[in-house]
Amino acid sequence: MTARRVARVLLDSPLPQLDRLFDYALPDGVDVEPGVRVRVPLRSAGRMIDGFVVEVDDEDDGDRPLSMLETVVSTVPVLPPALYALARRVADRAAGSAADILRLAIPKRMVRAEKAWLAADPPGPPEVDTDALARADAVLAEYPELTAGIRAGERMAVDAPPRPARDVPAGAWAVLLAAAAARELADGRSAILVVPDYRDQAQLERALAAFVPPDAVVRDDSDQSGPARYAQFLRTLADAPCIVIGRRSAVYAPVRAGLVAIWDDGDPLLSEPLSPGVHARDAALVRQELEGSALLFAGHTRTTDVQRLVDVRWVREIAAARRTSPRVVLSATREGERGSRVPSSAFQAAREAVAHGPVLVQVSRPGYAPSLVCAECRRPARCAACAGPLRAARPGAVPTCAWCGRAAHGWTCPHCQSEKLRMASSGTERTADELGRAFPGVRVIVSDGAHPVAEIEARPALVVATRGAEPFAPGGYAAIVLLDGERMLLSEALRIGEDCLRWWSDAAALAAPGAPVHLVGVTGPVARALATWTQATYARSELAERAPLHMPPAVRLASVEGPLRAVDEALAELRAEVPDLGPHAILGPVPRTSAPDTPTARALVRFDYATGRAVAESLRAAVVADAARARARTRGKGTPARNTLRVRFDIPEPDL
Repeated sequence: MTARRVARVLLDSPLPQLDRLFDYALPDGVDVEPGVRVRVPLRSAGRMIDGFVVEVDDEDDGDRPLSMLETVVSTVPVLPPALYALARRVADRAAGSAADILRLAIPKRMVRAEKAWLAADPPGPPEVDTDALARADAVLAEYPELTAGIRAGERMAVDAPPRPARDVPAGAWAVLLAAAAARELADGRSAILVVPDYRDQAQLERALAAFVPPDAVVRDDSDQSGPARYAQFLRTLADAPCIVIGRRSAVYAPVRAGLVAIWDDGDPLLSEPLSPGVHARDAALVRQELEGSALLFAGHTRTTDVQRLVDVRWVREIAAARRTSPRVVLSATREGERGSRVPSSAFQAAREAVAHGPVLVQVSRPGYAPSLVCAECRRPARCAACAGPLRAARPGAVPTCAWCGRAAHGWTCPHCQSEKLRMASSGTERTADELGRAFPGVRVIVSDGAHPVAEIEARPALVVATRGAEPFAPGGYAAIVLLDGERMLLSEALRIGEDCLRWWSDAAALAAPGAPVHLVGVTGPVARALATWTQATYARSELAERAPLHMPPAVRLASVEGPLRAVDEALAELRAEVPDLGPHAILGPVPRTSAPDTPTARALVRFDYATGRAVAESLRAAVVADAARARARTRGKGTPARNTLRVRFDIPEPDL
């Protein structure tokens, strides 16, 4: 027996049965470093596949048959041990594959960018100007316990200041996160700042420019070209500290972070749609547990997920030295008032404010008339071909179906035979048209998914925007009117109250200090929480209501979907392997398709956080077993095997 060098490789494959380390012998005279990209043979398939070397070790048992490593694709160790440990732990928690996590974390290799990186000198530690650092400390002084908590590596929740910044064209929240990151950089540690979308990232970039040099900021987002993104990723591998900003995948940046901050964790954009579908918040929690870095959740509202962590004392609540809040006015609509959609108090506030600054009007939906009803019986107008809702693009236009796009020429109501339609709702374009007539001579701006506007000038204008698409106004809006609140709350979603409070709070935070924020036509707990600016109290009450109902986040929720037989087998194994599951833990399975040859179904599994590992291991084993059966069925037929059983953990609410 002779000793030999062995590389343990993680294959870059979506097949769950390949989610483990494979041993490959190194050719004589070839040595590799852990973390590099390699190409290795797949013995069973007779083809080559890419992978990452995770470990390299000496093996005494040289008689064990091993395939030989084929090629070292790159000598750059793009998979540090800490990143692999994070990917492995996150994947195991969500019953997924580590390769799927790494596909999000490590960009595709770009040869020219890599050669330029290898030829350049290693970056040195960025220098933070003394005056800029003093300004950062002044910002952090608004939260007296924050700096000490970051240095101690604590998990914290902060209610961000709800106002625009004074000297930077960004929200005060962005300045707060930038100041915390600048302090970490000055102390020789990196920071990771994760935001939901490009609008938030733009504000954060402007805030960082006031504290740190440009070369200290590293972007991690898909808006960049492939070479630029890969070059930025390579910068995070250097020893010199930096500040990484980006969207959900930035949470995996391979820096030695002293701080990881998540902004607005309630935004669904922070939930990864690709398998295994891990939310940035959960990945950050796992990372903090592994690395001991400080973790900061910041927002204008408190999600029930973070509130649960606060209640169990896993996250500490950090309060501001002085509480500030927007001036929220609850406005009721009354019959007979102008348009009845905008009450006279809100209309008068907008008229006075638009004389000296921009006014924001938030509506629920884009377009002109997003929904139509029969003018006689008031029933929703439906497409005759697919039963989809009809909508109008402009006054007098032929209605079209929102689902199939067909034009509804000669529409007739199937209930009362009427041929007349009535607009049941107003979108951004119709609202802008109505307000344009009510405010002659005032510039009207529409901002929605079809007409995105990131920022406007600080001069008189009426801005009509959908939720989340509100442009930033330097200095803040002179007045804000929040319309369609009752319509938003009509959704049957479990978290609709929480979502509405977040939409309205984020919009209210765009107001100038002292400017009125009118919430129209809404009463109840959500309206009171906004008016009194007690979002954490609302989150606490929501969590208390969900606990006896066993609804997330009081419990974790996973979905199991696939062929009915595979779902039944997976659930039976789960019951046997995790006896702690209660009698009502499994909801379903419910049929999804009724094809006689391959009927599919979906089930939901509710479980406590303490049993999460056992549930994940059981369902992951079911996925691997189903994939192996699928491979056996397709062997020799020339068609690739497909994973038919799908599992997703931590879905926000049941939606069978």
